[in-house]
Amino acid sequence: MGKNLIEKYLLIIDILTRYKSLSKKDLNKIWRESGISNGEELPDRTFYHYRRSIEEIFNIRIECDKSGRYFIDEDGSSLSRSITNTLLESAAVSSVVQNTNFPAGRMEIEDVPSAREFLPIVVEGIKLSRKLEFTYAGFSRSRSETGIVFEPYFLKRYKQRWYMIGLKEKGSSIRTYALDRVTQMVITDDNFDMPDASAIKDLFSNIVGVTTSQAPVRNVILRVTPTQAKYFRALPLHPSQKEEVGDSFSLFTYKLKLNYELVHEILSFGDAVAVESPKELKAMVVTELKQTLAKYEKTETETPLK
Repeated sequence: MGKNLIEKYLLIIDILTRYKSLSKKDLNKIWRESGISNGEELPDRTFYHYRRSIEEIFNIRIECDKSGRYFIDEDGSSLSRSITNTLLESAAVSSVVQNTNFPAGRMEIEDVPSAREFLPIVVEGIKLSRKLEFTYAGFSRSRSETGIVFEPYFLKRYKQRWYMIGLKEKGSSIRTYALDRVTQMVITDDNFDMPDASAIKDLFSNIVGVTTSQAPVRNVILRVTPTQAKYFRALPLHPSQKEEVGDSFSLFTYKLKLNYELVHEILSFGDAVAVESPKELKAMVVTELKQTLAKYEKTETETPLK
């Protein structure tokens, strides 16, 4: 499928996402003014085929109401919306760089390691319920682990890294692997029974990051400075976030399991965020701070390298 055709699909999705609903006449006007259309109309027959392709490729349905206005059906899954937003963002950046005289050296885009090489294989494995076999160079191991046979259940992107979650053969617990640590991967001919998607997604419903946990869900309360609270409102730490505004601070409440990523996420905000409860989380954060301080104090007493 041509790149230009995909860009046309994404343009239609983008237009209807921004304007919510449009008549065919108004849609045509915006279409003609875009650089991708070369000033030409969007014929009814072509638009019909584009709508069908958009539904097949992106699982996004474009409907028409009784007044003749077109709109995107919002009943699609959160995954579809997330993928669409990612594609639209990529398309927007591509359009800016390619279709305008954007100055060289004025934009830097963070890369997503190994996504291009292994992500399509994992997607295919999930779609077909087929096992994967791969080699993994984990940071905690001195040698790569070869011949891992894995049932891929779920994909998650966290802090610009892709992770696959599933069951390692001969294992009994859910495992998480970072795709940027995979060095070789193939899809096998062996099928597996795919568990219900909601059951796998529930593993992360009360998690910050990608580390699964059997721990109970806790009521986490963070005391946040007014300035940092603005960032939390714009980009919530977790979907369960609720805020109570005080005189010189805000209290943000979450339903979370305590894990490594949560502790380090809190530490990344410095003194703008402090744990109010539970006491176990506060102790975890304090321990990390003390260990970090001890390393700095030790460094000051050591003779510097020459």
